[in-house]
Amino acid sequence: MCYPKLSYWLSSVDEPLVPRPPLPGDADADVVIVGAGYTGLWTAYYLAGADPTLRITVLEAEIAGYGASGRNGGWCSALFPTSLPALARRHGRDAALAMQRTVQATVREVGRVVTAESIDCDWAYGGTVVLARTGPQLARARAAVEEAREFGLGPADLALLDAGEASARCAADGVLGGTYTPHCAAVHPARLVRGLARAVERRGVTIHERTPVTAISPGAAVTPAGSVRAPVVVRATEGYTPMLPGQRRTVAPVYSLMVATEPLPARIWERIGLAERETFSDHRHVIIYGQRTADGRLAFGGRGAPYHFGSRVRPGYDREPRVFAALRRTLGELFPVLGPDVPVAHTWGGPLGVARDWAASVGYDPASGLAWAGGYVGDGVGTSNLAGRTLADLIRGECTDLTALPWVNHRSPRWEPEPLRWLAVNAGLRLMSSADAAELRKDRPSRRAATFSHLLGH
Repeated sequence: MCYPKLSYWLSSVDEPLVPRPPLPGDADADVVIVGAGYTGLWTAYYLAGADPTLRITVLEAEIAGYGASGRNGGWCSALFPTSLPALARRHGRDAALAMQRTVQATVREVGRVVTAESIDCDWAYGGTVVLARTGPQLARARAAVEEAREFGLGPADLALLDAGEASARCAADGVLGGTYTPHCAAVHPARLVRGLARAVERRGVTIHERTPVTAISPGAAVTPAGSVRAPVVVRATEGYTPMLPGQRRTVAPVYSLMVATEPLPARIWERIGLAERETFSDHRHVIIYGQRTADGRLAFGGRGAPYHFGSRVRPGYDREPRVFAALRRTLGELFPVLGPDVPVAHTWGGPLGVARDWAASVGYDPASGLAWAGGYVGDGVGTSNLAGRTLADLIRGECTDLTALPWVNHRSPRWEPEPLRWLAVNAGLRLMSSADAAELRKDRPSRRAATFSHLLGH
């Protein structure tokens, strides 16, 4: 497999993507971790740091960073898939606010490790600007700020911007206003995950690549080459989880696709902005996301690819020409200075994990020794670090502020069996796309989108 072709990020790492040796046969460990993405590697990093005597083995089907960790939008943010009101309804106001403050602090923790481990990943604390370009989007921006204020979060956490303030950060076409939060860093995600893998190995952790796990059970992770026996087994497989026996309905693998331009000239960047490398989005319903890369490209992505029947995950699904064309059109609409034919140099995609209740979770069952984390709904660059720290505490039997957070040991319901799962996920995608189109035509909020969000518990 040609790994650099998987994404722009993997094509521009600072090392050759040569797989580490696979598992040679049966082995023993104290902890075996399935998946060498952010979740698995952060878990190994903090476990090894807390107890250097632990024998930790990480098993990866391809190479470290093969999945979403090497293909995402490069936002290390404080975003969490469950809203503050939803968390408050389920767990109380104090627990919800503790979750929010912890994910904000997590961005700084990732930055600390990047510095401490000398990981060259183009880290830039630029924050996030979310634009409003229609009346309904501006209403949602105002509502987001009002909601933040109700929970005691001030302008230093989320600020409402007028048209001039928003355009000064990101000069997209037709900006009416927006919101800004400093709690986000732009990052080269593949360099982060590859650097983290090297940092883990320096701490004594063994990583076996090209070693697919075919089954997880209490006490062992099974591969074609043999089993790794361990009292603790961590599942850190996110969008690839349905490929494991018994996990088909645990998360829905939903695809997100991206494009990247060639490096843009200075005169173009003077028109677009993003001078502090702010990550950017807008308040539409179907998520879009982008960043100015360190080498001067626009990396831009969004949802819109279909969910595939049976939770199938296949390399061919990474590329949907229709979605790439839509992303290119959207970039041109946002930034007319790019011209009618936006110069796209790279296209890629991959699956992310969505739990049935849209709730990320982390957990550990001491009786079975099984641990897990995931369901990030695309917000995993930062949240996976929090998951790794939390799993390290749970596995070591520590009671900490992290182990008391409301997502710990949360059990999401299983997705419906097919064909209901296929119908529901794709109907939701079409509904939100049509809601955006209707709002653009009529300039008033979509009732159907509000109803759908309510059904999701947002």
